Amino acid sequence: MGPMKTLSCILTLLTGLLLVTSTRADDGQGFLYGTVTLTDGTTHQGRLRFGEAEEAFWGHYFNSRKTGNAWAELVPQEQLVEKRPVHILGLKLGERSMNLARPLMVRFGDIATIEANGRDLTVTLKNNLVFNLDRFEADDFADGLQLWDGHEQHRFDEWKIRSIEFRPTPVLAEAPDRLHGTVFTAEGAFTGYIQWNREACLATDTLDGHANKSKTSLRFDTIQSIEKRFGESSQVTRNDGSTVVLSGTREAGENNRGIYVDDPRFGRVLVSWGAFQRLDLNPAPHSGPGYGDFPVAQELSGSVTLTDGRRLNGRLVFDLDEHLSVETLDAPSRGIHYTIPFGMIESIQQGGGDAGRDYVGVTLHSGESLNLERRDDLGPGNAGMLVLGRNDESPSYVSWSDIRQVSFDRPSAMFPPIVSR
Repeated sequence: MGPMKTLSCILTLLTGLLLVTSTRADDGQGFLYGTVTLTDGTTHQGRLRFGEAEEAFWGHYFNSRKTGNAWAELVPQEQLVEKRPVHILGLKLGERSMNLARPLMVRFGDIATIEANGRDLTVTLKNNLVFNLDRFEADDFADGLQLWDGHEQHRFDEWKIRSIEFRPTPVLAEAPDRLHGTVFTAEGAFTGYIQWNREACLATDTLDGHANKSKTSLRFDTIQSIEKRFGESSQVTRNDGSTVVLSGTREAGENNRGIYVDDPRFGRVLVSWGAFQRLDLNPAPHSGPGYGDFPVAQELSGSVTLTDGRRLNGRLVFDLDEHLSVETLDAPSRGIHYTIPFGMIESIQQGGGDAGRDYVGVTLHSGESLNLERRDDLGPGNAGMLVLGRNDESPSYVSWSDIRQVSFDRPSAMFPPIVSR
């Protein structure tokens, strides 16, 4: 193929991609959508948003807590003991049963239905796996729900909702723009879709504060950038170049709960206010991945290398809980909290190396590498791993302290390949 013909093919391909992008830019596929059935039997179908101004997109996370841990039944109970190095007069003290209560954190794009019955909540994933949850630990559901059906806006209290069945989002004629930008920190910059103060994610949402002793409310689509000032206030630059300093509210000062960034390199990060320096907003390419872009969850598999050199292969249950590609590894590093779907992870390495004793190395299938602190999923509270043999052998249990490295097989369907276009 000659150079001119090659160039022609490339231009044709780029033109096609631009056409697809421009089509996706206005269709609203990234917004939550579904059918809500109320306790009185009536149904409503439309665009959804939880709470007053919270989760609104398929890439946002549903959070709750599981009511039990079935994996613990496969482990001898004497092995599920936390050992603390406390000795008094030669006696070993401080052993106690591990806390095996675990949260459920999955993206709304991974869920088929949410059903409520009394204090119980049932979440069914796309692969038909069912999680039984404690309703009073499901903050997202407790905040209620808004629904737009094309005619009017509805608000539903959590106790009025019997079920939510998620569906692919049809073309939305009118939908607000999504927040998108770059967050700068001392640890680097993160670019993607934004949730300011863990909530605000639409251009029509507002940033509230006090300026010159007067209450001020700015829509995000009027804001060019937000920069931290002395920890307790923010300098906001508007689109017209003018600036204003806001303070006196949680979202504009040191009590800000952090900024979520859906950075496609890592899944999602939460930038703490302490680590935050500046946010530069820019137009979102479109509303984000649609419901169909989130693949069906797959079982985790791979190998575990122990500190004594042995290697175990099979299906993996990390922290005696996570066993699906859509579940997440959660751990911080210098004020940045990472939420990484296991489907993105190639390996987790303990014990020296580039990570050092205080950190755990995490390598992604993309080639990205991170050194994460020994906290949360990587801390001493990790309940160890189950390795279920590929040929129905008895499961093997290993404690977190006995693991040198965990290597994960690459799932056939990955995290949505395009999160921020």
